Amino acid sequence: MNKLVLGTSGKGGTGKTTFAALLLKVLKKSDKYQENGILVIDADPDTNLPDVLGYNIPRADTIGGVADILKKKISNGSLPPMVDKQKILEGQIFEKIIEADDYSYDLLTMGRHEGEGCYCFINSILTGILDNLIKGYDLILMDLEAGLEHLSRRSSSNVDIMFIVTDPSRMGLETARRIRELAKEVAIEFKKIYLVGNKFNDDMISKLEEYAKDIKVDGWTVVPYDNEIAELNFKGESLLSISENSPALNAVRHFTREIGLI
Repeated sequence: MNKLVLGTSGKGGTGKTTFAALLLKVLKKSDKYQENGILVIDADPDTNLPDVLGYNIPRADTIGGVADILKKKISNGSLPPMVDKQKILEGQIFEKIIEADDYSYDLLTMGRHEGEGCYCFINSILTGILDNLIKGYDLILMDLEAGLEHLSRRSSSNVDIMFIVTDPSRMGLETARRIRELAKEVAIEFKKIYLVGNKFNDDMISKLEEYAKDIKVDGWTVVPYDNEIAELNFKGESLLSISENSPALNAVRHFTREIGLI
């Protein structure tokens, strides 16, 4: 099958990372993505997805941390000029890929750059490495921050399906609209865009439907409140251990089936 790239985005605190974890739990069981597997990329600099999936990843093990170290070596001259820096960075990135215990997905954490100076050279290398890396998987699931400019810098691959997660707040909804507009500004093409409502009560669902029509997305859904999610988060346990009859998981499963992902 052709490579499929999914993205989740939205204002911080709306539940986009939780949605990404529930989406992963559903998709990793599908026969569609068994041949070459799933790559999960935490592309949000706040790096919350590993925690939600049950991993504690030090900053040094993020791509941002690896890139910082390489930049310092280039700056202080500790790397000979003729050394192939792309091969060095590529090797280190492959070392930072985490393979799930059940082999159902791989995880890569982008993190953020720190320190002063220009990262243009490092970013150009990263773009090529990531583009080559994702070609080896059936499905790539990226948890993104609300802005999309970093996506256009880090990979030239387009996102096939973008899920924009929002809560009932005006800020959450306006961020969803802004993401829709940003896609055009940074020349990112989405084949489909779906609006995902989180923390919406029954009285607010009609408002979400109106907003989805207003910003012209391809569809929308609501993920109901689920006390089990709150309990797992409080205990620091992976959301992938959520029960199969979870209302939130069932809603995500139903929607992914509806749009043909499973």
